[in-house]
Amino acid sequence: MENQALGLAEAVARLTPSAIDIRRVKWQPAFDWLPVGLKAPWMLASETPLPADGETWPDLWIATGRASLPLSLAARRLSGGRTFVVQTQDPRLDPALFDLIVAPAHDGLTGANVVAITGSPHRITPQVLAEAAPAFADRLEPLPRPRVAVMIGGRSGAFDLTPTHARALAEQISKAVRAVGGSVMLTFSRRTPEAARSAMTEGLAGVPGWIWDGTGPNPLFAFLSVADHVLVTEDSANMAAEAAATGKPVHVLPMIARKAPGKFARLQADLTARGVTRPFDGTLPDWHYTPLTETGRAAQAVLAAMGRG
Repeated sequence: MENQALGLAEAVARLTPSAIDIRRVKWQPAFDWLPVGLKAPWMLASETPLPADGETWPDLWIATGRASLPLSLAARRLSGGRTFVVQTQDPRLDPALFDLIVAPAHDGLTGANVVAITGSPHRITPQVLAEAAPAFADRLEPLPRPRVAVMIGGRSGAFDLTPTHARALAEQISKAVRAVGGSVMLTFSRRTPEAARSAMTEGLAGVPGWIWDGTGPNPLFAFLSVADHVLVTEDSANMAAEAAATGKPVHVLPMIARKAPGKFARLQADLTARGVTRPFDGTLPDWHYTPLTETGRAAQAVLAAMGRG
C-alpha cells in the first residue's frame, strides 16, 4: 500500500520539485470496523496526518487503502480546495468525492476524474534499480547467470499458496534454473503462509542463490536490477506491475484459485497482450518488450489535473 502512494509521489517529484512527507495511518481496533463516513480523526491509533490549526496544507495529497479514505475525504473538505486529493485503487465510493483517482484498469472503474493504469503505481525505475544494486553486490555479483528473481505472494481472497503447491513450484523452478546453470533470488510477500515459505525454501535449498528471510534491508530492487528473468505469482497486481517495469521476461507462476480470478485474469490478459508476461512452463526463454511506465503516466495526469502539467 505504502509503495503505491510513495511510488506515485516520487514520480510526481521527478517531474516537478517536491518535498515528500510520509504519514502512516492506523485506526484503533474498536473503531476500525466503522463505515468510512462515521470515522473521525480522534479514533486513530496513529498520529493524524491532517495539519493542525495554523499548519500549512499540502499542495498534493496521495493516499492508498481503505484506512486512508476517511482522511482523504476530510482533507478535501477541510483544506478548502488548497489540497488536491488523489486516491489510488478503487475506493468503492463515488469518484466525485476525490479530485482524482488512479485505479487499476482491471478494476473497471471509470469516470471523468479516473485515470486507469495497467497494474498499480510503484517505485520501480531504471535509476532506482541501478542505485539499489551496489549495496548487495557482495551477495549478488558471484551468482551465476542467468539470475532469476522470484516474487512469491500468498493467501488472499482470490488465491492460496499451500505447502504442497509451494513445494511443486519450487521443484519446477529448481529444474528450470539448474537446466541453464543459473541462480535464484527469491523474496516472499507478507501474505506468504509460513508453511509455504518453509516448503519453498526447502525445495530450493540446493540451487545457487539467495532466498531472503526478511532479515536486514529488503533486496528486492537489487534482485530486479541484476535479474535476467523475473518469476512472479499471479495473485498480486503490485508485483506484476513492478516486474513489468523492468523490461525483462516476466514468467507468471500459477496459484491455487479460491474463486474465479476475475480482475486478476483481466490484468494478466493485459500484460500478456503487451508482450510482458507468459505463463511459466518450466523453461526460461528470452523475449523483449517495452518496459511499462504507467506510474509516470499517472504522475503526468496528476499534474495536468492540478493545472501544472
